[in-house]
Amino acid sequence: MTRLSGITPSGHVHLGNHLGALRRWASEGGPDDLYFISDLHAMTLPYRPERLRALTRENLAVLLASGIAPETVFVQSDLAGELGALNWVLECTCGYGEAARMIQFKEKGAGQDTARLGLLTYPVLMAADILLQGTTEVPVGVDQNQHVELARTLARRFNGTYGEVFAVPRAVVPRTAAAVRNLSDPARKMAKSAQQHAGVVFALDEPDVVRRKFRRAVTDDLGTVRYAPDEQPAVANLLEVLGACTDVSPYAAAATASTYSELKDAVAEAVIEQLRPVRDGARELLDDPAELDRVRQKGAGRAAERARPRLDAALRLAGLR
Repeated sequence: MTRLSGITPSGHVHLGNHLGALRRWASEGGPDDLYFISDLHAMTLPYRPERLRALTRENLAVLLASGIAPETVFVQSDLAGELGALNWVLECTCGYGEAARMIQFKEKGAGQDTARLGLLTYPVLMAADILLQGTTEVPVGVDQNQHVELARTLARRFNGTYGEVFAVPRAVVPRTAAAVRNLSDPARKMAKSAQQHAGVVFALDEPDVVRRKFRRAVTDDLGTVRYAPDEQPAVANLLEVLGACTDVSPYAAAATASTYSELKDAVAEAVIEQLRPVRDGARELLDDPAELDRVRQKGAGRAAERARPRLDAALRLAGLR
């Protein structure tokens, strides 16, 4: 079994990414699994090259500092040659209607006079990411399940038309903690792209910054510390974070504080300790660019080595070799 997961460097890694994905990748990842920084996917919307470059390195450092095995991590653009070749083959296997009906294209392209072509075709690039590595399972959320279905369709179509090359992957719903909500607005998830950072705790935030953000977190006027997501969503969010960081249920976490002030302080300290090794390890890697480049190059080499036989077979069967 080979699983593939990625994170797009559209912003700084935040607490929700850590609790919902990175921590799980580090503890559950197998030797054949791969994790990558999908910097090519970050180009589908307007961006600044220097920021993309910096965020790619920062995201890579955070993944490594989270305890994910270095040999399983790579940066997507380091395989640009292999991906570009397979992406073209798959684009010539995919119909326009199949790409245009992708929900994310409709949502992100809505209201744009000139949506980038990459926004339309990036699900095919995602299929190339998946199929190039012989992936059999893709842990995804509901918003990405449609893209995995497209990868399955293209794998079957290529195999049936030209010959068997690709494993047909399946989407799996990962076991995660509840989605971490924005501290300023619990109706929204914590997100890298948030315009206001007051409600988002980033993996590299200093302890004093983390404390300040939690002290300013919204609660309600009920004044009762209890886990009731429907009635007290903001308090429930704090309890879910505290529970995830201390390995107890939100109900048990509620018994550790009697006031909102006590709860906020407890959550802040738990988060600081949870993120401390990640923050320290990532800072150390970012301060040693030669070491980060070495690990990046090694991970890219392993991913490329795994991909080449499959790419060569696909190109040969498609008539290009």
